[in-house]
This record gives sequence, C-alpha cells and structure tokens, in this order.
Amino acid sequence: MVVKELTKSYDGKTVVNGVSFQIPKGKVTSFIGPNGAGKSTVMGMIARLIARDEGLVDFDGKDIAKWKNKELSKRLAILTQSNHIQMKLTVGELVAFGRFPYSGNHVTAEDQKMIDQAIHYMELDDFQDQFIDELSGGQRQRAYIAMVIAQDTEYVLLDEPTNNLDIYHATNMMKIVRRLCDELGKTMILVLHEINYAAFYSDYICAFADGRVMKFGTVEEVMTRENLSQLYHVDFEILNIEGKPLSIYY
Repeated sequence: MVVKELTKSYDGKTVVNGVSFQIPKGKVTSFIGPNGAGKSTVMGMIARLIARDEGLVDFDGKDIAKWKNKELSKRLAILTQSNHIQMKLTVGELVAFGRFPYSGNHVTAEDQKMIDQAIHYMELDDFQDQFIDELSGGQRQRAYIAMVIAQDTEYVLLDEPTNNLDIYHATNMMKIVRRLCDELGKTMILVLHEINYAAFYSDYICAFADGRVMKFGTVEEVMTRENLSQLYHVDFEILNIEGKPLSIYY
C-alpha cells in the first residue's frame, strides 16, 4: 500500500497536508503523534471511510477508490474507535459478520469453520453464546478482533485498539496484534497514543505532527529522544528493554 500526497480540509482548515508513505507488507506499522496531528483522519482515508480532497492511496496497483466494496472488504478490514453495536448479539453472531463479504447472510460450512477458528484463536470458546453487552471491555475487544480474523483480510486497520482498556487488557490487545502479524501474516496498521506500546510491539512507526509526516521508519529510527521530544514538546529519556527503545517523559 502506497499513500501519496493525501490532503484533507474541514471548514477551510487543512488537517492532513500532503502525507506520503509506504506500508510494508506483513509488518506492524503504528501511527503516533499528538492529538489533532491527523493520524485517524489518514487512517479513515486509507479505509475509504473519509473522502480525500487530494492525493492517492495505491492498493495493489490500483486506486483504492476504484475497488468494488465487496472485493476490497475481502482484502482490508478496519475497526474504528466506536464499535458500539446496538443489536442484541452473541459473540458467535458478531464474529459471523466477518463472513458477510463472502456469503452474505447465508453462512456456509466453510464460513462456520472460519468463525469457529477465529473464536478459538481469540480464546472466546466459553463466551460464544454470551451476549456482547454482557462482556467485559477486554472480552468485547477480543470479540471484535475475532470478527476481523473471520473476515480473513490481508490488511487490518485498528484505530486506537487500546482505548478505554486497563493496562492488563491493553497489553493483551497489543500481544494479539503481534500474533496476528507473526502467526497469521497480517499487515497491521494502528493508531496509538501510548508510545511505549508502539515502540515495543511495532516494526515501523509513522510519526505525525500538524497534519504532516514528521518521520517514517523502523522503531529504532523513529523512537529516539530527539524525535519524540520534537514531536510531543516534552523531554524524553530512552531505555532499551529486550532490544526495544522504551521512553520515559518528564
């Protein structure tokens, strides 16, 4: 996936300004930066949830805007920050939505196999008949991820997947992201505010500031004291744990 000169304005104010980068396949890439930097807007344009004003998202050699919805939904899945379904659904019924691009409302034996595998992968076997509004926050997040796994797309976009989770569930969520990449070969693209999660679990970092890409590169290239201090306007100290640069700001 190649992003070229993406631009977006609201009410005359440019919120994304000429953003360009390339997403490495089969890796975890995290978007970081302060509030209002343009991270979620860029992700929304990549996923076609937000109309771009200018620029191009090249997805497998074709403008992503020219993909048919059904075909694109077999290749790319996104979970936004607000995944509040009002219907009374069980975990199994929610995960089954992931097969809609393939079979519509008629779940085939192959679909059911994928649904069962996704539920098992997310360790939700004991909850598959439970209603999602009865689950804890962490369990509910896992159910939504199971739906994405059942959708079986190469690209998975997650907008702040650790939002509103405590440290235990947030850490587990990031471990799941890593497993989806390493075990299932997914290309993971995340918006994250917690920069230590981004540093520890990502392969690449795209740092945004004022609607532009300030820095794109490997974790080691981007997560430096100088870059982070410039990005967030506070002083940082960088520690290396298990070969990953973790930060303390003060």
